[in-house]
Amino acid sequence: MTEPSATDEATATATEVVLPGKVAPSGLRLVRRALPAPAAGQALVRVESTAVSFAESAMRRGRYYGQPAFPFVPGYDLVGVVEAVGPGVEPALLGRRVAALTKTGGWTTAALLTAADLVEVPDGIGPDEAETVIVNGLTAYQMLHRDAKVRAGQTVLVTGAAGGVGSVLVQLAREAGARVIGTASPRHHEALRALGVEPIDYRDPELAARVRELAPDGVDAVFDHLGGASVSLSYRLLNRTGTLVSYSIAAALDGTRPILLDFLPLLAKLTFWNHLPTHKHASFYDIWAGAGKPDSAKREAFRARLRTDLTHVFGLLRDGVLTAKIAARFPLSEAAAAMELAESSSRTAVGKIILAP
Repeated sequence: MTEPSATDEATATATEVVLPGKVAPSGLRLVRRALPAPAAGQALVRVESTAVSFAESAMRRGRYYGQPAFPFVPGYDLVGVVEAVGPGVEPALLGRRVAALTKTGGWTTAALLTAADLVEVPDGIGPDEAETVIVNGLTAYQMLHRDAKVRAGQTVLVTGAAGGVGSVLVQLAREAGARVIGTASPRHHEALRALGVEPIDYRDPELAARVRELAPDGVDAVFDHLGGASVSLSYRLLNRTGTLVSYSIAAALDGTRPILLDFLPLLAKLTFWNHLPTHKHASFYDIWAGAGKPDSAKREAFRARLRTDLTHVFGLLRDGVLTAKIAARFPLSEAAAAMELAESSSRTAVGKIILAP
């Protein structure tokens, strides 16, 4: 690693993984390019850790709503060390380990980022451990505490409990004092039981009956990543005052029609349920909701909320309340193999698949 620098004459070379179009994982390309010096308000971050998430798998199929035009560099989040800063950025940031939610651009060895979007990683947390809880931890924490407002003594159902978001969500729910029922493949049940989860086979044709056996009056909250028919089932499993939080439409990942044709009916369904004369609530969680326009008051409030929540999650990780769940670790040059594993039905490990530049 080069020595940190505050000069506005610094330059860097980055190796990036480029997604050129709707290709198989093997179609990903490695590209080297020179980065300019940080502009006003920017920081140059030397990336230590990034990861594969559901978003990249959706994007390579052209099925992630709001994704940029091809070609682009995937990578929803990253952890790295600040090597240079532009005018107007505090020099004290130099040499600090930071995290960033990027949506795209994370699969690289170096990135120019808006300094105001960076969140410092506390001492004592390694880059891979921090990476496991950026998008996954924020999503899980905000759904649990800002949307569903889960309390001690309540019972929640987590679909995909062994996945990237699910494995963090179940830990946070247990930390909050909730009872957790989780759906997953049987190969993950032992690991989930170790986390205090009551597991159910996600393919069980009597899944609803299994949940009702564990929670006869219904559950207080369901966190559903599948969308489609799963959301309707999840809503029926709520108790009379329960909350459904839908946060993805993974069931539509392999579809061929425009993703908007799957997304809009889901939103319509959630809206319809909220207008029924019940005490139930349903919503779709979007990590970017309320982001506003650049330099707006709304954007500043979004940044403050993100920084507060992620800093809290980092604290739980540092204190051992959360355990970093790393499924596998690949060098950045093997991003194709990492993505293939992420999409493989034979995947046996719980947690995040890390890419290490």
